[in-house]
Amino acid sequence: MRTTTRGLLVGLALAPLLTGCFAPSQNSGGADGDGQEDAASRLRVALAVPPVKALSPYSNDATVLNKLSVAEGLTALDAKGAAAPALATSWKRDSATVWTFELRRATFHDGTPVTAQAVVEALAHAGHVSPKPRVLSDVDLTARAVDADTVTLTTKSADPVLPLRLASPALAILSAKAYATDGTATPVGTGTGPFRITRLTGKTKAALDRYDGYWGGKAKSAGIDVTWIADGTARANALRSGDVDIAEWIPTAQAKLLDEATRHEVPSVRTDSLVLNTGGGLFADSALRAAAREAVDGSALVDSVFGGYADPARGLFGPAVPWAADRRVAVTGRARAATPDQVRAEAAGRTLRLATYTNRAELPEAASVLQQHLEKAGFTVKQDVREYTQMEADLLAGKYDALVFSRVTLLDTGDAVAYLASDFTGTGVYNIAGLKDAAVDRAVRAAAEESDTAKRQRKVMEAEAVILRTDAVVPLVHEKVVQGIAAGVEGVTLDPRERALITLDTRRK
Repeated sequence: MRTTTRGLLVGLALAPLLTGCFAPSQNSGGADGDGQEDAASRLRVALAVPPVKALSPYSNDATVLNKLSVAEGLTALDAKGAAAPALATSWKRDSATVWTFELRRATFHDGTPVTAQAVVEALAHAGHVSPKPRVLSDVDLTARAVDADTVTLTTKSADPVLPLRLASPALAILSAKAYATDGTATPVGTGTGPFRITRLTGKTKAALDRYDGYWGGKAKSAGIDVTWIADGTARANALRSGDVDIAEWIPTAQAKLLDEATRHEVPSVRTDSLVLNTGGGLFADSALRAAAREAVDGSALVDSVFGGYADPARGLFGPAVPWAADRRVAVTGRARAATPDQVRAEAAGRTLRLATYTNRAELPEAASVLQQHLEKAGFTVKQDVREYTQMEADLLAGKYDALVFSRVTLLDTGDAVAYLASDFTGTGVYNIAGLKDAAVDRAVRAAAEESDTAKRQRKVMEAEAVILRTDAVVPLVHEKVVQGIAAGVEGVTLDPRERALITLDTRRK
């Protein structure tokens, strides 16, 4: 299989913001290399989720590199979610497990060339880091340089969507100096995109300059000044006051307060769910999980919490995944739910630890509504609400009973199987539910092995039904994301997958 698609959807990952105002970078470089370009041509961006690990591609920070057009992989996703050329110009499948990729002539931000050996080393780092990036949850990948411009990739088992997998922000190709001996990686000055990071200030700010050596041409903006503002109201206020040009994830309560010209609604592949910890605590008991599932009502959140910017959940995949509805499979074999009296007896003396995070303004309010639902079902509930970066390690360690969680289901690869594998299989690296279920593992594996697109989608939906049978996750709503863009800004990408935002053409007029 060889693609002839031209062009690249270059994405900017906008991370959530912690502070309010933006100041132009002091080291902004001009398009002509004279360092004198007017600061007015720089973009000011407010993001919602502060960096977890200094923008490492091996963390949830990876999407920021994509949204801000800092780093690239061998492939990218086009507007339809198909694999498109990025650092690779073309590829072909040599056998069930072997693929060959031809590289384009490009340079890293430190001036060194992108070579086959650089690609091999970058992918090797991603494969050996612990924990593995989610995109590699269900695949073992090895790379070999054939010559300076050709790489072969071999998977342990057949991976029919490898080109999609390689579009993951976690598999960005960075220059050799990005990688430390302790397994960490830094994108500061080491990417290949049209913008290079020149300064990262903790978890609050970053400065990016246009990279004039970019293979795809010169960006229309001189640079980007990023501020992370975790509070959604503060992000909206920063846009209204003119302190920022772009503010991501406007809370639904604030959306209608924005001028209509600055408010942009995007159907999203994001699903909000109640994730139950099956690995220990109250919800190791399937009857209690079933009681929680029957107690909560996601439709009650649509208008009251989301102000109409959501649809009631029909499963893990919502309306922004167009093939899901026609292929949905009925869920059978669920456990019988404990009655409220049985819940009180089984949970006597134990408190349900319900977690959520503040980076998405609707989630704490949703958690309060769900607490009422759960208490009516007989549970005693205590909430823990913090910024996501402060609680991720505890979530992965199983220290909560339940989590109100907002998840972009096609984030990592554009292929639904990768999401199911990372979040719900026994070896999944983002398995917050702690799910260990052989039937789920088999169903996800069957989908992963299917190369025919229609059949793969059908098997994804069969796997969805098997996962929902466990009550490890209770889908609540499918979100519609509101992005705030100042009236004088053009060329911003509104991406249902929330991976792309700023491109070569994004600029202030």
